[in-house]
Amino acid sequence: MVQLGRKAIEPPGEAKEDLWLINELAKRMGLPWNYTHPREVFEEMRRCMDSIAGITWERLERDSSVTYPCEKEGDPGEPVVFTTHFPTTTGRGKFVPADLIPAAERPDAEYPMVLITGRQLEHWHTGAMTRRATVLDHIEPEPVASFHPLDLDKLDVKAGDVVTVQSRRGKISLYARADEGTPAGALFIPFCYYEAAANMLTNPVLDPFGKIPEFKYCAVKVTAGGTTPEKMSFGGGVLLPADQPAAAVPD
Repeated sequence: MVQLGRKAIEPPGEAKEDLWLINELAKRMGLPWNYTHPREVFEEMRRCMDSIAGITWERLERDSSVTYPCEKEGDPGEPVVFTTHFPTTTGRGKFVPADLIPAAERPDAEYPMVLITGRQLEHWHTGAMTRRATVLDHIEPEPVASFHPLDLDKLDVKAGDVVTVQSRRGKISLYARADEGTPAGALFIPFCYYEAAANMLTNPVLDPFGKIPEFKYCAVKVTAGGTTPEKMSFGGGVLLPADQPAAAVPD
């Protein structure tokens, strides 16, 4: 889906929009870039990408989003990318079997659990924006590690207790959360909490083919207790007055 993001506020202080930054970087690299509006960039993208060639800027302004592929103007867009053929000379795709390559670091007696990292529904990536949204911050204000309840029992830890998670590269302390959706033997930590930064633990080794760091899987050990995480989010989990629900007025 192609979506149009609309400006919410003017950039504060000396902050600049992304398009300005990209233009300036290009100019300083010797490129004659002088885009004055995102629509100019999008028109260039349309000329290069058949899958969005039918989506005009005017349509995005009107409809806000269009499902692609949309190859001709006026087409409604296709919810399925490939329905009858692939974009090859023959129209056929090539499927290649792939070997399963194990992770570079597996659990062992010293580090018996698997750490999985990712996002939360409320917080995106490092939380640079979502942790400044007071309502989202109120829902998920503190760093948590999700465990299967059976693993919490083995650790003699209750949901809400502080635990310390340690790998061969570092350790962090955060709150335990019971989650039956987390596989036994594994724990999940969102990487949006810089006061308990998950990437202090993760393994930077690269996949031999994709050259992608192995941030999603590493071996860790967990112990009960640790330093209580400092509240470092924008609102500290407290709704600002403007976001507070109106108090009930007694009859």
